[in-house]
Amino acid sequence: MTDVLNLKLKNVCTLIKEASPVLVAFSGGVDSTFLLKLCTNNLDSSHILAVTGISPSIPIEEQEEAQKIAEMLHVPFMTIPTHEMTKKEYRSNPINRCYYCKEELFSKLEDLKIERKFKTILDGTNADDIQDLRPGLKARDKFNVRSPLLESGFTKDDIRLLSQRWNLPTWNKPAAPCLSSRIPYGQEITLEKLDRVHLAEKCLKRLNFKEVRVRDHFPIARIEIEKKEMPRLIEEPTCAQIINELKQLGYTFITLDLAGFKSGSLNSLINIQNLPQTSVH
Repeated sequence: MTDVLNLKLKNVCTLIKEASPVLVAFSGGVDSTFLLKLCTNNLDSSHILAVTGISPSIPIEEQEEAQKIAEMLHVPFMTIPTHEMTKKEYRSNPINRCYYCKEELFSKLEDLKIERKFKTILDGTNADDIQDLRPGLKARDKFNVRSPLLESGFTKDDIRLLSQRWNLPTWNKPAAPCLSSRIPYGQEITLEKLDRVHLAEKCLKRLNFKEVRVRDHFPIARIEIEKKEMPRLIEEPTCAQIINELKQLGYTFITLDLAGFKSGSLNSLINIQNLPQTSVH
């Protein structure tokens, strides 16, 4: 392990101890699992609570996996329902949609923090995250949420490396942003669309495609997978099965994006479409 990484570990451990007792915004992804492991390395379990938000935009499989990981790490765990779908600002799907999602989550966590007498809310934001469009960071700042990985300079590569060394099951887990990210900005988010995307992606994952996005340009489904997996997708009977299942969901045209998988690919439309951003007060 490099001196730089050792220094990052030293700094993050100090930060976590100073923040205790902590309430961890826990998705079960690579970053929040690594953060939760750091918490267990430095704090008594009675000073940690992992909390997962329950929302229509988060697949039930992700929620169940988060609970299993918390149990594996012997950390107290609970879920809280979030209601961003009741907010017209969120449903209208502006480019800062994530702000309204995170505001809903962090407001619930803030109430829980006060109720349970925790000192600090922590989240898994890392140093690479601030290079991308992240409207949710404003909500994080609004509620004084701390990001130990970001503050200590951890990159995604650092996190995956140490997660592998510590035998965390998430070390090579693909990113799993919320289902709303599959719907182009400016198009209304509905429960029907979220369910359609969820079932479409489940179809491809059952066929062992690892990095999967089904972008909902209804009635067009635009599939993004890694380029190396494209030959397998267009082979029969795999191709026929995907077409059949996605057409049963209501899609008329099933397309494969030849550019391949790209996280946040719909962000490339922001400047082209000159989409609105809902004001945040």
